[in-house]
Amino acid sequence: MTSPAATTTAPKGLLAALNKPAKIKEFSKKDLVDLFRGLGSMLRAQINTADALKYYGHGLPNKAIADALVRIREDINMGMNVHEAFRRTGRFSETIVGLIQAGSDAGQLHHAFQSLASRLKSELFFQKQIKKATITPGVIICVLVGAFIVSQVKIVPQVEEMLNGVGAKPDGMTAISFKVSHFTQATWPIFVCSAIAIAVTIARSSHVRNLILGFVMSKWRLLRLLIMSLGQVTFISTIQLLHSNGINLAKSIRVSANSVRNTPFYNELRTAADKYEHSGVPLSTAFAKYTSVDAQVTHMLAIGEKSASLDAQLGMLSEMYEEDLQNHMDAFAAAISFVVLLIAVSLIAAVFVGTFLPIFLMGPKMMQSGI
Repeated sequence: MTSPAATTTAPKGLLAALNKPAKIKEFSKKDLVDLFRGLGSMLRAQINTADALKYYGHGLPNKAIADALVRIREDINMGMNVHEAFRRTGRFSETIVGLIQAGSDAGQLHHAFQSLASRLKSELFFQKQIKKATITPGVIICVLVGAFIVSQVKIVPQVEEMLNGVGAKPDGMTAISFKVSHFTQATWPIFVCSAIAIAVTIARSSHVRNLILGFVMSKWRLLRLLIMSLGQVTFISTIQLLHSNGINLAKSIRVSANSVRNTPFYNELRTAADKYEHSGVPLSTAFAKYTSVDAQVTHMLAIGEKSASLDAQLGMLSEMYEEDLQNHMDAFAAAISFVVLLIAVSLIAAVFVGTFLPIFLMGPKMMQSGI
């Protein structure tokens, strides 16, 4: 028998779950590029921050951004710092908030907004290229695999039934084709369910993604160069933006680590920042000992420290890795296209062989059986 306490606890737990606020989603990079471009241009024209937020949000089609800008402007008018007003909305990452704080503290908020727009635009460009190089080939392969399964499960059995109907005994390639069809019919549900389960696991678990990515990177040098370049250009450019706008180096590194969260660089950068700040080791030494960055990065950081030109060296490293990243991206896209072409040709050939070859090979026997 259920106790009254249990009956009252369950509804309360259900109500608590229903009343739990939904997680606030950050704005997309495309929307942020337009936002920071607009705010940066207005601040550069000597319009104060509150008015710039008001003008940009007025009549904006995106109601979520417009509402967020209204809340930010109200908080600023009440005396809150600009970066705290942005952080309070929950719509902006810590990296963005950190750069806004740096620009505000240095009196260069317009420069911070313009730098953010430029950095986000570059990240968006490379993300689109990665998706174009991976998602489209993935869809093509899935469609061809589906066509192969349909041919083996639906079409080949009809051909086999037709041959059995005229008493023709399959042999050679025809017999092999039918055996492949029987195997596919028996295993395709397991294959499809396993593929879906693996895809869902990879999509939901960053740990699994990192394990798979680390294994593939260890076997494929081009992918390793691509991922390393992408990670390094992301956090190096972020460090450069923050440090050049007045944020101390240790904090710049910690904030930039948020731009490569869920990658091995995240913990490495935070460790390097702690060692640099608390142990007194040079920045180049901290990066060399506690991160997996290229030797070129530590070399240029050492030059920047010795010549007091760290900002210039970070900027040069950012430009260099952007060029390398573009080259690796082009090579990666070409390699993926070649692999997809091979898989596509193989699957199309498998469909043709499994469906039509038995008919061609058994045609004479069928005609003799008819005679």
